[in-house]
This record gives sequence, C-alpha cells and structure tokens, in this order.
Amino acid sequence: MLIAGVDDAGRGAVIGPLVIAGIVMEETNLPRLKELGVRDSKLLSPSRREMLAIEIKRIAQKYAVIKLSPKEIDKVVETGRKLHKLNRLEAQTMAKIIETLKPDIAYVDASDVLEERFKKHIQECLSFKVEIVSEHKADRTYPIVSAASIIAKVERDKEIADLAKKYGDLGCGYPTDTKTLRFLQQWLQKKGEYPDFVRKSWKPAKKVKDENTMRQKTLL
Repeated sequence: MLIAGVDDAGRGAVIGPLVIAGIVMEETNLPRLKELGVRDSKLLSPSRREMLAIEIKRIAQKYAVIKLSPKEIDKVVETGRKLHKLNRLEAQTMAKIIETLKPDIAYVDASDVLEERFKKHIQECLSFKVEIVSEHKADRTYPIVSAASIIAKVERDKEIADLAKKYGDLGCGYPTDTKTLRFLQQWLQKKGEYPDFVRKSWKPAKKVKDENTMRQKTLL
C-alpha cells in the first residue's frame, strides 16, 4: 500500500512563495522515517532539515513540490474572504500533489479550521479514489507528513535565501519578524511600490504601505 504525506510552508508569510510538498512511500518502509529522526520541521534546525530532506528524497518512492508565487496568491485572495479563498487554493494544490503521487492513502495537514471541509475540497479536485486523512497539526502526528513539511520548509528557505542574495537581508519573510517589516518599509521608501515577491494583499503589507503613504504626506 502506498502512503503519502502532504504539507505546506510559508502560509502566513508576507514575502516569498507558499510551498506545498508531498512524498509517497510503501507502508512497510514508513518506520525508516522514524529511524532517520523525522519530525515536525519547526522543531528542527535549518541544517538538520537540509540533511533530512536529502535522506527523505532518497528513500521516498516519489516526491513532488509546488510553489505558489505571491502574485498567484494575491490574485486569488484579493476578492472575497481571504482565508476561505486561500484554503481552497491550498486544497486544489494539495490535490495536484496527490494526483502526481497516486497513493492509496494521503495524510494532509488541514489548513481549514474544519478538517472535513478541507478534505472534501481536496477530493473534489481528484480524478481517482483515494482515502484522505485531513487533520490539524498532522505534521506532529504522522512522520510521513513531517517528512513532507521538511521538504516544503527547505524549499521555501532556499527561495528566501536566493531573494536575500539579490535584495539584502529580508528576515524570514513573516510579518512577526522585525527584519521583514523593516525591509518592507525601506523598500517602499526607495521604490514606492512592492516587488513581485511580496504578497501585496496581506494585511501587514497593506499596513506598512499605508504608514509609508501617511509619512510621505506629512513630509509634504
């Protein structure tokens, strides 16, 4: 039996992509993930995640990664209820991952507050029958989802590192990071508009822009 795990990285970020990753393995091989020390990516150091990602890809039967750009996210969430729209986008993308992996059972980390609704949104997009187990914090419960979360996080970290090389220190890309907010402020002061790698529809981005506009008006 083929078992898949699917998870995301960067959902709440204001800078960089939302990365969704999935892996599939034979059920009999799943204990190897625990042997490697696979667990929730947030509990691991960046270097440990990178090492594990290499090993996970090596023992997985198959893996898949999809990166949703800020532009794609903005296009979907700018109208209507943002979280609801983002949840649907994630469900559709997870379905694409599952289509690629073709498992018998897929464990997914539910983004929606309603686990069952998220499961149905995924199933609506699938062309074949597969058992979906949709749970909150699945990356803490199922090593196969933890493995997917590690790949997703490593891929997103690479994207952020590439941006930092080009544009300077932008922190981790989350609005809780003062470096990220400072980067947004300084960019607007110099350029006036956000670049394509910023999620312009996000409240923190809009707030920084509004504050910058008010500051400019005050200086006039």
